[in-house]
Amino acid sequence: MAKIRENHEGTIRLRADGRYEVRVSVPHDVITGKPRRISKYAKTKEEAVKILNELTFLYDTKPRTFERCTLDQWLKLCLEVYLRPGIKQSTYLSYESYIRNHLGPVLGEVQLKDITPRMLQMFYNHKQAVEGLSPKTTININLFLHRALDFAQREGLITSNPAAGVNLPRGPKPTISILTRDEQNRLILASYQHRYGVFVRLTLFTGLRLGELLGLRWEDVDVAGRLLHIRRTLSRLNKMDRPNTPGENTTEIVIQTPKTENSARTVPLLPQVLQDLQAWRAVQMNDRAAAGDSYCDSGMVVTNQLGGYIEPRTFRDYYCQILELAGLPHFTFHALRHTFASRAMEQKMDAKTLSVILGHASVAFTSDTYTHVLTEHKHEGMALLNELFDVQPATVCDQPYPIVITFTPDGPIDITVPNFPNITYYGPNLQDGLTMIREDLQEELLTCIFQPQPIPVNEIPLSENQQVLMITPGR
Repeated sequence: MAKIRENHEGTIRLRADGRYEVRVSVPHDVITGKPRRISKYAKTKEEAVKILNELTFLYDTKPRTFERCTLDQWLKLCLEVYLRPGIKQSTYLSYESYIRNHLGPVLGEVQLKDITPRMLQMFYNHKQAVEGLSPKTTININLFLHRALDFAQREGLITSNPAAGVNLPRGPKPTISILTRDEQNRLILASYQHRYGVFVRLTLFTGLRLGELLGLRWEDVDVAGRLLHIRRTLSRLNKMDRPNTPGENTTEIVIQTPKTENSARTVPLLPQVLQDLQAWRAVQMNDRAAAGDSYCDSGMVVTNQLGGYIEPRTFRDYYCQILELAGLPHFTFHALRHTFASRAMEQKMDAKTLSVILGHASVAFTSDTYTHVLTEHKHEGMALLNELFDVQPATVCDQPYPIVITFTPDGPIDITVPNFPNITYYGPNLQDGLTMIREDLQEELLTCIFQPQPIPVNEIPLSENQQVLMITPGR
């Protein structure tokens, strides 16, 4: 039988499936004005009691509740009431993990009014010196704690913020992995052998984060302006409210705004990058035709064969396949972003331009991370990278390209090149036409950053008066 508790205290009952159900009645919802009841589930009675205590504290507004308020109680209340409405899901989950994994187990039972700067200093010193917690995580924990204690001070629960009085030791800068030029070239060559290689090249040209890449939509690609708009990120995160049903997925795909305000930005595209994207759009159209009714156009740039998004873990698997094709050791996908920045600096792109392209919070951070640079415009700075990525598969120059010959009733011959629609011939002499097409094709290929693979003959639609001929550039 459930134990009946006083108002706001709730009940605990043992379910038939062996779990404990915790119920707390909240007199009025601040949004709807209607009474409501909150239910949570636990595997053990001890866990259920702990959940009950947390819920009654969170929803009981009586002053007596705060008299012996612990740090753990306040942090959870602050996170739910003050912070949750105004932060992203990823930030909420980070804060929740700080409470659950760091602050709660050590300082959680300490009363809020008893927290001192010295206590926090000793806590951080131990976390870094003994547990090996990174300086970045230590700083982030204190930033969260500082925010939470600011609200406690405004509530009159403490007279000053003890988190403001700590000295956070800074460790060495993290090592940044960057591909050498030879490794970069090998990766570019290998990328032509994989369906998703185009996005490895795109990242090497733009420095996108993985979540930004996977969150791209075609509406973000400005073909006329040769610009890429970074407006969102796609990631898999733990659910904010953990599921109570056994076996239910605890994570979900989340599309949200970029990492920071500066991360929402516009990145210039080199002509060949834009050509790569347009070629990928043709791949998507082929996917659509092959899948038929099974295809669902999500509007995303990075998609599977059925038009759906690709989540980070799956894409990392594809990326590792390309690394293997290149014969390279493991590099994180983020190393491509660092490689882009490094190559840009080597070509003397200025720090301000690079900072804007990367979406950094400040020029100082960019300069500190990647060293010195000069001042120029974004498009001019990006154009400096052209020569660095002029890498082609060794065999592509020797490969023949298909041409379509159209025989007209009145005699003239029309010749087109499916790979290069701008190359055409219209005249009476087939031999002269072939010679001109070969010369034009060779000239066009010499100007390409990446020479495209020839379009398969079976993918070229033909009429009765047309035929396909394979020719080798310049021969």
